[in-house]
Amino acid sequence: MVKILIMTAVEAEKEAVERGIGEVQNINVALSGVGPAQAAARTAFALTKDDYDMVISAGIAGGFKNRAEVGDVVIGERLIAADLGAESSESFLPIDELGFGSNEIAADASSTQQMSARLRENGQKVRSGTIVTLSTVTGTEDTAAMLMQRFTDARAEAMEGFGVATAAAEKNLSVLEIRTISNLIGLRNKENWNIKEALATLENTGVAIKELFT
Repeated sequence: MVKILIMTAVEAEKEAVERGIGEVQNINVALSGVGPAQAAARTAFALTKDDYDMVISAGIAGGFKNRAEVGDVVIGERLIAADLGAESSESFLPIDELGFGSNEIAADASSTQQMSARLRENGQKVRSGTIVTLSTVTGTEDTAAMLMQRFTDARAEAMEGFGVATAAAEKNLSVLEIRTISNLIGLRNKENWNIKEALATLENTGVAIKELFT
């Protein structure tokens, strides 16, 4: 049986996932904290406590307009650190172009397809594509437009996925990122957020994870 570690940023996400999963022996849920640095450090520490086969970054997120809707589940096919690189007078230079590594980690393709299929079978609206990780989440229409231009298949943005994936990659473990959409990215307006619905969808995602991997 596959041994899975699920990392969520905050307690409300952790509780939602645990409600969906219930009592199982092969899946553990832990807190990554907020942001890629803390997520990488805490995931790496959690991975020392057991022999895991897969790591999942799960939580709520902002969706890109016309590419995701509030209540959707986004499955990351590519996990990209969108702000890892350097500015130039003409454009942003990702770390790949600077020759210092990569800002992209691919999710496990087979598990991504299986999870998408199971969620759809359970009645969830699912979208697949890139999930970008940012240390500073988007709060303006200009930044949202810039990110959509740079990442033409980006569906959602969050703050932990690439950090979690980095720790998993150091141990050659499969990784997934699953996000439920609470708001659309652009001008920051918390009145338009639906965190309650996103957490309910995240709980349903936990059910699908249990069905698929236990």
